[in-house]
Amino acid sequence: MGKKIVVVGAGYSGLLTAKKLAKKLKKLDDVSITIIDRNPFHTMLTELHEVAAGRVDEDSIKISLKKVFAGRKVDVKLDTVQEIDFEKKTVRGSVETYDYDFLVLAAGSKPTFFGVNGAAEYAYTLWSYDDAVRLKNHIEDCFRMASRETDLAEKNRLLTFYVVGAGFSGVEMVGELAEYLPVLCDKFEIDRDGVRVWNVDVLPRPVPNLPEKLSDKIARRLQKMHVGLMMNTGVVSIGEGFIEYKTGEKVTRATAGTVIWTAGIESSQITEEAGKTLKSARRGRIETDRYLRSVDNDSVFIVGDNILYTPEGEQSPVPQLVENCEQSSGVAANNLVCAMTGTGEMIPYRPKFHGVMVSVGGRYGVARVGTQNRQMNLPSFFAMFVKHFINVIYFIQVLGWNKVFSYLKHEFFTIRHDRSFLGGHFSNKTPSFLLFPLRVWLGLAWLFEGVMKVVEGWMTSAQLTGFFGGADSWYQNILNGGQASPDATSSATTTAAHGTVLTVMNLATQAADAVSSATVQAGDAAGQAASAVGQVLLNFNFLGLFQVIFVSGKALAQSTFSDLAFKLNVPLMNWFVDKVILPSQNVQLFMQGFIVIAEILIGLSLIGGLFTTLSSGFSLVLQVMFVCTTGLYLNTFWMIFAAIAVLIGGGRTLGLDYYAMPYLKKHWKNVGFARKYYIYHD
Repeated sequence: MGKKIVVVGAGYSGLLTAKKLAKKLKKLDDVSITIIDRNPFHTMLTELHEVAAGRVDEDSIKISLKKVFAGRKVDVKLDTVQEIDFEKKTVRGSVETYDYDFLVLAAGSKPTFFGVNGAAEYAYTLWSYDDAVRLKNHIEDCFRMASRETDLAEKNRLLTFYVVGAGFSGVEMVGELAEYLPVLCDKFEIDRDGVRVWNVDVLPRPVPNLPEKLSDKIARRLQKMHVGLMMNTGVVSIGEGFIEYKTGEKVTRATAGTVIWTAGIESSQITEEAGKTLKSARRGRIETDRYLRSVDNDSVFIVGDNILYTPEGEQSPVPQLVENCEQSSGVAANNLVCAMTGTGEMIPYRPKFHGVMVSVGGRYGVARVGTQNRQMNLPSFFAMFVKHFINVIYFIQVLGWNKVFSYLKHEFFTIRHDRSFLGGHFSNKTPSFLLFPLRVWLGLAWLFEGVMKVVEGWMTSAQLTGFFGGADSWYQNILNGGQASPDATSSATTTAAHGTVLTVMNLATQAADAVSSATVQAGDAAGQAASAVGQVLLNFNFLGLFQVIFVSGKALAQSTFSDLAFKLNVPLMNWFVDKVILPSQNVQLFMQGFIVIAEILIGLSLIGGLFTTLSSGFSLVLQVMFVCTTGLYLNTFWMIFAAIAVLIGGGRTLGLDYYAMPYLKKHWKNVGFARKYYIYHD
């Protein structure tokens, strides 16, 4: 009979523990891993306020468990755990009962109300996906009803919001709400001065875990956002349409349309029940040994918020933070495998926390980061950057590229009302059909250039020696103050489409018909070109790694875009060309054929709008290659910018990608290795 591992809870710690166990035990066929959760998805609890206050779509904080564990030996069970029998080693759910040899308790937390009368019944909590969606709908409903309310007292009540709790969750919620209010006021035509928002807490200052300097910054930011701070104030009771709070000895009853409770957490119901058998304290947290096993039962491992453990040398138990969830999952997974297999060495839990970040809306945040012994405060921009960066690191662990792409899309590329620390600069607002003419023109330019190369014999005779040599000689003549000699031009070719070749014709003649030619043999040009000395505008060598060259084929006062050329001289690229490509005519023919076929395929792809992202990306690769070998005229740089412009979604309007991409996406996401390694997006 094989070993059975059951993980209760698919929160931060449970999810990561199950993934790490699956990775460590993937070669053991007699081991089963089951993860149980009442939801078919993992919820980003730290981002709930973004949904509640309408910054991001509600789906952005959900991660499908089916997707997370695709291709892994983890059985996902949609069930609600009712009871754990530690003697019989069973977990009883509302749907079925699960036997286990080892149990990971990762059931997380729930809000605690500290005995405040009416809080559980009348306050809105913010501790689940459903909470966030419910609160979002309620807030909008308040404005909708207020917009048509004629009774002033009732209208004021609907537009009065209290957020109870000035810790991490409370500050983030009230900040997000304050940022959302102008949007709602504009939508429902309500005067912003008629909306009141209060943040209430018995604490002396917002987020007292942070240094006082950062707390003061938070307070000033909230006040700037018209949030009233009521510190040193405890909530006495909450009822339908009112809140009572106490400041000193004075008790005040105030009308309130919405009370949001973020004042604290305690262990979940099932963890509390487990605490009646296992040793626990501090609002239901389970006491563990240094290996994260229950001190009463070494077949039960505790992770995340449920841990009650004080590391050696510390004065207080590990905090209930996401970083604790992440670090405890790795230690628990390692130690469980050691205990089950009898191999390896258990490692004690010695967490190293690297600071905390608090956002006050989507545009502002504070952070204190570093090592345990040395931490520093970050300015707002960098604090928000760190917050998003850490989220991305977490998503890489959980759902790889799939979730990273989704997160960047929700937070930056489709954000509205400039609710990001980057503003709305990266938000997609331009109708993509406007890119259609640019895409087609870029495709025609590539197609024309490829066809012309076929006509000029690129598929039948080796031409790269003169192709590269002539361009290099021309640059050296200008850099050395000499003249562009006929020898330097006898092998150079030019292309107005991609600037692959630099020709003396562009540098020393006024023959417009020759300049406009897509590919000009320098032999034809040499008879018409006047010898001329160009001008060096920039010649910078960076530590021998690369050389930046920017020159004009004429005196600067007489130059046009057709005369200005740019090149990145990269020694490694030069070595590859000189040692690998040029010595062999066969290799030259292969490279020429590759370039010709690539140009034609890129052109056709862009014209038809099929696989536009791939062809645009390859277009950029070719352009970079040209810049690093022969250089590029400034009048052909438009092709680089055009390729960037149509890189994402350029073929979805008036192009075949409109039909091809949905079909391919639908089938690609069902490919086994694509799902296992998350190399797809929804």
